[in-house]
Formats: sequence, structure tokens, C-alpha cells
Amino acid sequence: MKPTSSVLLLSSLFLSLSSWISAADILPGSTLYASNPTQFWSSPNNTFSLGFITDKLTRFVAITYDDIPIWKAGGAADPAASFQFLQDGNLRLVNGSTGIVVWQSDTAGRGVSSASLDDSGNFVLKNGTTSVWSSFDNPSDTILPRQNFSLNRTLRSGLYDLRLLDTGKLRLRWNGSIVYWNSELNSSVTANLTSPSIGLQPTGVLTLSDPTFLGAVDIVYSSDYADVSDVLRFVKLDSDGNLRIYSSARGSGTQIVRWAAVSDQCQVFGYCGDLGVCSYSNSTPVCACPSRNFDLVDPKDTRKGCKRKVELENCVGTATMLQLDHAKFLTYPPELSSQKFDVGITGCSENCLRNAACIASTSLADGTGDCYLKVPGFVSTYQSPALPSTSFVKVCPPVLNNPPASSGKGWRLRAWIVAAVVLSTILGLVMVEGGLWCWCFRNSPKLSALSSQYALLEYASGAPVQFSYKELQRATKGFKEKLGAGGFGAVYRATLANRSIAAVKQLEGIEQGEKQFRMEVATISSTHHLNLVRLIGFCSEGRHRLLVYEFMKNGSLDNFVFTREDQSEWLANLPITSKSDVYSYGMVLLEIVSGRRNYEVSPETNCKKFSLWAYEEFEKSNVEAIVDKRLSSYEVDMEQVMRAIQVSFWCIQEQPSQRPMMGKVVQMLEGIIEIEKPPAPKAATEGSVSGTSANVSSSVSALSTFAASAPARSLSSSFQTAGISSYASGKECR
Repeated sequence: MKPTSSVLLLSSLFLSLSSWISAADILPGSTLYASNPTQFWSSPNNTFSLGFITDKLTRFVAITYDDIPIWKAGGAADPAASFQFLQDGNLRLVNGSTGIVVWQSDTAGRGVSSASLDDSGNFVLKNGTTSVWSSFDNPSDTILPRQNFSLNRTLRSGLYDLRLLDTGKLRLRWNGSIVYWNSELNSSVTANLTSPSIGLQPTGVLTLSDPTFLGAVDIVYSSDYADVSDVLRFVKLDSDGNLRIYSSARGSGTQIVRWAAVSDQCQVFGYCGDLGVCSYSNSTPVCACPSRNFDLVDPKDTRKGCKRKVELENCVGTATMLQLDHAKFLTYPPELSSQKFDVGITGCSENCLRNAACIASTSLADGTGDCYLKVPGFVSTYQSPALPSTSFVKVCPPVLNNPPASSGKGWRLRAWIVAAVVLSTILGLVMVEGGLWCWCFRNSPKLSALSSQYALLEYASGAPVQFSYKELQRATKGFKEKLGAGGFGAVYRATLANRSIAAVKQLEGIEQGEKQFRMEVATISSTHHLNLVRLIGFCSEGRHRLLVYEFMKNGSLDNFVFTREDQSEWLANLPITSKSDVYSYGMVLLEIVSGRRNYEVSPETNCKKFSLWAYEEFEKSNVEAIVDKRLSSYEVDMEQVMRAIQVSFWCIQEQPSQRPMMGKVVQMLEGIIEIEKPPAPKAATEGSVSGTSANVSSSVSALSTFAASAPARSLSSSFQTAGISSYASGKECR
């Protein structure tokens, strides 16, 4: 019996070793089988593995990190497929049922003697110690840290691809033709590049390198960059056409989005397929058809687009136009020039109706007078209440508009009753538990202190801490030491539970709900930059709305116009609640540079509003005429002043859709991205003038919020004593 036992033991050991093979031991002749999903090739530290996986009922060969695929070998495989490392050095994926080669490395006859999967996730075929082929040099849809993404490489996902241009910019395309996104470059990149490449640092910073650079240039920061915890970050081109940076904690098996190239998913060309309409349900993009004149191509997958129930060839001469309000057909290069015409909204519809080659049109209604006439091929639609544009689709009559969203009232009423009962029960339980907790908390000082210390652990991790109003009352000693005050409220010095000093802003006049306030806190806290004051936490309790920032010892506003650091601090510490606020801050920025109110009308401005006159002088390159003459006593960086003027013109655009988001404002002021020439600001109506003036006044007041140690001759005091009000306010103009 002993020999038999020995044979069984050896057989067991052999089976165990065959299911887990160290990267250093992968030799020609090794094979992985789809029928054995537990068999894989692993990296030395077991961080990465290569084998068959099942993704949405489809089998692939992939390199994975905690079951997250970061490289795939070609397309889908059948249940009997095998992944073969042949004796001739070729690596291939073969379907077992047909014998068809799904994918291969084309390395036969090149002296390949071994393969390995290293601890960085790179699978390499080697001739001795020389790399013949690697997954890093042949990426699928993902870039890992230490992976070099250069000019001759491409990420692909379905119809979407990512390429690096010789200018150093990244470009996203649909179907190899439509360019719907280009990355912005740091303003420091001015030289002609010779061999650019993109790399992702383990810290979460996407960098651009070139032999002409002294060092790599940072182009994108993930929201959790510089976090040194055991996290893998990677760049991935997803199947929805968006490029994202993800982070995944070791052992979690989950991935979190830390940055997205296209912030508005509906702006990705082709997201909802041909003739599909992309819109949002809450914050989730959804796809639908323009009207009941269309059917979904695949009812199980709304992203595959729509088709006409009656084709246009069956109603020649009787076709009509279906109107889609607040909608536009996405038009990007190379279609941008060939499909654009100057015509009004009526002409935009009628010209398409009369033109046999036109199937749809969009009147932008953004003041440009532009109309896009779409031809057969592929039409990608975006609909949102925020869009001013109107679109038209040619259909065979009659027009069958989609039913209103209020259908199914009776069912919803019953669902509402059930929901109310369930919610009432849950609420009652929560109130009982909450009451017990509050009683314990109130009667246990130690528990209260521990809670504060625990909350500050969130601060150390980078997450915004939620403080109670009593905690901030205690930290500010009853809001005793006031640092400053502005239109949005006062700021007080605070000492937190971990003994760190903070600045607490008590917001006033901010009328918004709990959900909106928390969303804005999340947005502010996710914006990280070396020169931005960090948001530590917040309080949202009843009517109390407070923001807690890092304390800045030198809060002088004198240097705002002259140094980037103070400029960014100012922007970071103003409460950004909407694009109307961006408008207000643009006004303030122009006032600071010019020392004059934007709605001032005087002989010096040719009896025009100052902002309009200033733009005319800007177009004449007469920047000196715009700049406050009192700044001549300072060493003014005119390049920085010019940047501030251009940014202010972008911020005060009449259409909110043309105004940049606050994050982009900071990037433009910092010189991280180039500033395109702003359009001329349009004259606002009298009603909007008065409303905006109030916001601007509040913003000017808010500039003093963090000026705790401002010297006597500060910029804010200059405005108060000899500043804006000292100029003529239009009394001499008629």
C-alpha cells in the first residue's frame, strides 16, 4: 500500500503545481484551458495573474489584478478554448470547437525561450533575458504604472480608441474618425516634441515625457493622488468611450473612478448609438429613441441605437420634421466644418426638410447663428434642459411624440403607499436608535471626544469630515475669534480635536437643500492642487451650513494679483454653488485688475459699460488701458494680469454653457492649460445686471474672508478707500 500512497501523493502535488505556475517557470509547451478556470500563471508576489476569466457570460484570456482585468488577449473565446505557449515561441488563443485562432503574438521563430508575468503586471516573452514581446508594448484598453504609452501604441475598446499625438496631446476617437476629446497641455510645454510618451505614476499622476524635457510634465491628477496606501491605479478606456483613472485597494476587488476625461458622458460621440438620444436620470446617463416613430435596435441594450419604423424612402415628398427641444446632434471634427451653416432656427428645419441628403439638423441658439445639417451615416444626440439648442429629425408622418413621464399613475400611487409604510417603519426605528445614541453621547464626554478624534481620521485619509454644529461651536469657542467677513458669511479661527488650527466659514444666505450642499462639498473636496487651500470638512445641520478649511497664516490679499498661490487660495475659499457664481467671480476678477466696477459707464469708457469697453481694448492689445493705474507702484507680472483678464472674459459670458467650470478657471489662472481667446461678452438685460451686481458685491466682500493678516495698504482696503467708488459712475453720459 505504501507505493500506491506515494503515487497518489505525487499526483496530488503535480495537480497543485499545474494549477499555479510561477512566472519564472513558464516554458514553451505550457497551456491554459478555459475548462479549468482555476488554472492560471501568476506573478512572483501573486499580485497579477494570467488566465481565463468570465466577464458578462463571455470568456476571455486576461491579466487580472484582484479579478479586475487590466489586459486582454484578443476577443471572446469558447468554453473549449485554450491559451497555448507553443514550442516555436508563439503565444496564441485558440477556440476548441472550431480550431480558429482568436489571437496570437506572432513571435514564432524569434528565439523565444521563456515567458514571465512580473510584479508590475507586464507579461513578457523572452529570448534569454531580452524581451521579444510584452503586454506593456501591446496594450489592450489599460495603462498601468511603469508602462510607457508612446506614439505607436493604441488603446481600444469597441469602436473607441485612444492615441498619443506627436504634439503630446491625447486624442479620443469614435470609429477611427470622429474626434470627440483632446487633452489639454501644461502651458510649460512649448518646445517641439521629438518622442513623447505618457506614463502613469504609482501616485496617480499622469505625466508627459520627451527627450527635450528636463523632467516629466504633470498633465492629470487623480482625485486621490499622492495617497501612499497599498493601491493600484490604472488608466482605462472603457466601453462607453470615456477614459478614466481608477484606483483599487489591494484585496478589495473593487475599482473607484478618480478622474474622467469627458465629465459629461452624453458628450461622448455614439454613446447611445445611431439616432439614440442620451439624457440623464438623476446623474446616470440613459438612452432612448427620439419619438415613437422609432424602435430600439436591441430592446435589451438601449446603447445600440434606434431605427425608423417607416424609412424615409417610403414617404418621399411627405416627410416632416420632428422637433426635439433642448437637444443637439453632437458634431465634432471632421464633421464640424462640412456640416455647419449660418441660418436661423426656422431655416435650419426647413433647409433640412427640403434637402434630400439631410436627415436631421440642430439650431444651436447660442448666439452664433450656427446650424448643423446631418447626413445619413451616424447621428449622436444629446438632450438636456440646460441646452439652449433645438434639433429636428426628418420622419414619415404622423409625428408620434414620446409619452409624458407621468404615465402609470395608479401603479405609482400604490407603490407610494407601500413606500410610505416601509419608510415610516424604518424612520421610527432610526429615531429610537438615534435617541439612545444621543443620550449615550450626551452623557459620555469620553465618547464625544473619541467621536471627534475618529472623524479626524477621515481628514487624514483625504475625505471631508462631517462635524456637528456643537463640535464647531466648541472648536471656535462660541465663534469668538473672527478672522474676516464677507457676503457669504463670517470666518472664525478654530482649534480642532487633534489640536490643528482651522478656519471655519459660517455660510449665510445659501438657500439650498441637504443633497445639493453635500454634492458641492464632495466637488470641492475632490479638487486637489498644491496651491489650493484644502477643505477639511463641513457641517450641515438644520439651517446651519459651515465649511472647515486649513488655516492660512498669511491671508493677505495684496499679493492676489501678483502671485499664483494667493490667487488659488482666494478661488478655493469662495463658495462655488453654480455657474452664476463663476460669472460673479469673473466680474470680481476684472474689478480687481482694473479697479473699476464692471457696470461703470463713463466718458473714459466711451459711455459703454466697462466690461464691454475693456474687451474692445483687449482686442486692440491695449491691456495697459484696462489695468488699474495704481498698480504701477508694484512689480506687476503682465503675463499673469493678461491671463486674469482673459479668464474674467470667459467667466462673464452671457450663456452659462459658455462659462468654464471653477476647476478649469483655476487651471487657466495657474497656466496649467492654455487659454483660448474668449468671445466678446454680450450686454446683459437690466434685470440680470441688478441681480449680478448683488452677487458681485457679495463676492467683493468675500475677498476679505481670509485676509486675517493683511497689511494696512491691502487691495481690499484700497477698494474701500480710494478704489472702485472713486471712479465716475456714468453721470456724465446720457
